[in-house]
Amino acid sequence: MDDRKTYEQWCTDSYFDDQTKEELTAIASDEKEIEDRFYRRLEFGTGGLRGVIGAGTNRMNIYTVRQATQGLANYIVSQNGQQKGVAIAYDSRRMSPEFAQEAALCLNANGIKTYRFESLRPTPELSFAVRELGCIAGIVITASHNPGEYNGYKVYWEDGAQITPPHDKNILAKVAEVTDFSKVKTMDVKTAKEQGLYQTIGNDIDDLYMEQLKRQSIHPELIAKAAGDMKIVYTPLHGTGNLPVRRVLKELGFAHVYVVKEQELPDGTFPTVAYPNPEDEKAWTLALKLAKEVDADLVLATDPDADRLGVYAKDTRTGDYVSFTGNMSGMLIAEYILRERTKAGTMPENPALVETIVTTDMAKAIAKDYNTKLIEVLTGFKYIGEQIRLFEQEQTYHYVFGLEESYGCLAGTYARDKDACVAVMLLCEAAAFYKLQGKTLWDAMLAMYETYGYYKEGLATLTRKGIDGAKQIQDMMSRARSNPPKTLGGLKVLAVRDYKEDIRKDLVTGETAPTGLPSSNVLYYELENNAWCCVRPSGTEPKIKYYFGVKGSSLEDAAQKLETLKQDMLK
Repeated sequence: MDDRKTYEQWCTDSYFDDQTKEELTAIASDEKEIEDRFYRRLEFGTGGLRGVIGAGTNRMNIYTVRQATQGLANYIVSQNGQQKGVAIAYDSRRMSPEFAQEAALCLNANGIKTYRFESLRPTPELSFAVRELGCIAGIVITASHNPGEYNGYKVYWEDGAQITPPHDKNILAKVAEVTDFSKVKTMDVKTAKEQGLYQTIGNDIDDLYMEQLKRQSIHPELIAKAAGDMKIVYTPLHGTGNLPVRRVLKELGFAHVYVVKEQELPDGTFPTVAYPNPEDEKAWTLALKLAKEVDADLVLATDPDADRLGVYAKDTRTGDYVSFTGNMSGMLIAEYILRERTKAGTMPENPALVETIVTTDMAKAIAKDYNTKLIEVLTGFKYIGEQIRLFEQEQTYHYVFGLEESYGCLAGTYARDKDACVAVMLLCEAAAFYKLQGKTLWDAMLAMYETYGYYKEGLATLTRKGIDGAKQIQDMMSRARSNPPKTLGGLKVLAVRDYKEDIRKDLVTGETAPTGLPSSNVLYYELENNAWCCVRPSGTEPKIKYYFGVKGSSLEDAAQKLETLKQDMLK
């Protein structure tokens, strides 16, 4: 069926509600808009759905959510997981409560029990709840840090991590089979409750989750000594972090936490920011203003589903607030954990630190210093969560910490996804530790650079929307794959890893070997002088992403090398 016929079906079929039909009738003369909304089904990728909210097959709406859920339900039934049930959470975005409700009722109509949170919760708490409740799967309705017009649908399996092989491919296949909306089941909430299929969860899970967060603290006694002099500014950016972040800081004893009032309450329109992402400099305007007013030591921001943490810390020499990348804050937490657990004798046997292939190489140096195994995985925190499960099954390593460059990390194994709440807690504890020594987090970061080297990383993206954009992104990857560069940024390319073809080719010797990681449309260039770069299409947005990393002799040298590499790569 072509775009126009599908559009007309949505406008006339009694299955679709009047609001949907009115929205579509309003674009009847806009062929480009109709094409964009109907040229494909919203893709259910290995992480689930993510797209612009609106009517159409290529949009996030109750019909595409039901359709995806029916596919998931079919897979759960094939695994005999109906009685284990599915935990469901949602964030502050527009339509999140409605999508969570539709997902629950579709599962219920298929005889699958659901545990839906009574109100919005962070994504990592959903990961925790799946294992705590013994569920077969979990769903969280969120578009993470995407702009306000987006929403999404992420699927977790019984290990608490986002779906990985073989479940991801199997669920994708089941979702793809659901092509007829008349085959999608649903039921009313009253009947679902009467049959014991629809259950509401809330405070009990919150309390258990909070206890697990506090167990990750290494030196709670130091917080009591330093907290009276520490000032922390925090913004949840209109998302889910407000209550859990403030609660864990309060229960640990941090007395002076100032919340950005204009961004405190949940609001899916994100009225104070164009892009609710702590990676975006513009999202920090109000937080930094408040930080200067109260003379804060630390400025923190979490994204809408509270799995990413952004950080600014004060440079006491200049009085300015310095921005920390996800690599920098992750390294501060990792080094603090490894050092203090080693000193305290609480490091487990065979400790492991896990990072993605586009995360800082400083992690390798730190892991080596503390005799910790460093394991690299593909981009996406689900692969870090997968390693925790594999460690437990194979009894090889004990997971200590995992991080990715995009502002996400996890300490402990209570959850299997990145958690900004535990990152806030440990970073504030580290700040208290250093404050008692008369240092700031920026001082601690400078000391790490002096010890391990001036590592610096960067990211650049190109956005290409619509049908043409998707083709352009694929063409870019094909050209890069067929014509690998010999030099980048004036540095010799030593080896190329093609994760799609599972080949690492040494350009010096000509030897080839497997990458050792699952197939993924990613190219990675190993360069001389400890530099590297990587290119891949985004899995959630119409973008192609370029990652870069260098090691310099100073902050200035590293910055110059990174800029040269970036500009050459973008050519």
